[in-house]
Amino acid sequence: MSLASRIYPVVDRADWIDRLGGAGARLIQLRVKDLQGAALLAEIRAAKAHAARHGVTLVLNDYWRLALDEGIDFIHLGQEDLDTADVAAIRAGGIRLGVSTHSTDELDRALSVAPDYVALGPVWPTKLKKMPWAPQGVERLAEWKRLVGPVPLVAIGGITLARAASCIAAGADCVSAVSDFTGQPDPEAQVRAWLAATGDMT
Repeated sequence: MSLASRIYPVVDRADWIDRLGGAGARLIQLRVKDLQGAALLAEIRAAKAHAARHGVTLVLNDYWRLALDEGIDFIHLGQEDLDTADVAAIRAGGIRLGVSTHSTDELDRALSVAPDYVALGPVWPTKLKKMPWAPQGVERLAEWKRLVGPVPLVAIGGITLARAASCIAAGADCVSAVSDFTGQPDPEAQVRAWLAATGDMT
């Protein structure tokens, strides 16, 4: 089992998928927290169109029902999302699934649903949202990789271009970030730099 890329930008708007996908990113998550109803649906549809044009594997955060309705074939769920998600329906719909983890208990729970990847974070401190979990460190990535075996491992949280390669070396199959892509003056150049730093040949 493998992911489409070693780099995994997380963005909040469809236009970013057009920009970063055009620069070479092949695995991008759309995580929208401030829209609902028609506006949310329009953003998801635009993201799907941009992803198709650039050959990007689009991962939709949280909205598994909309993923089923709109033909999005990859979703990401947090631990709290697993409380209410219908995993059987997700699997019956042919949707691939990534799950966030922060502890061994959460990892056990994630592995019980046979995920297509497991994410571990935050590897370093992150300012994007309040985290109840202490930074995991790259050493935990090596531990997680031993525990997950063939399941792809995604590192996320406080990761920068300078830190990306160390995550891959520690055992991560893929490295994810938000602001280190979208907060840069030249996001497209940043994608290319991340691809080079992680040895991604996509």
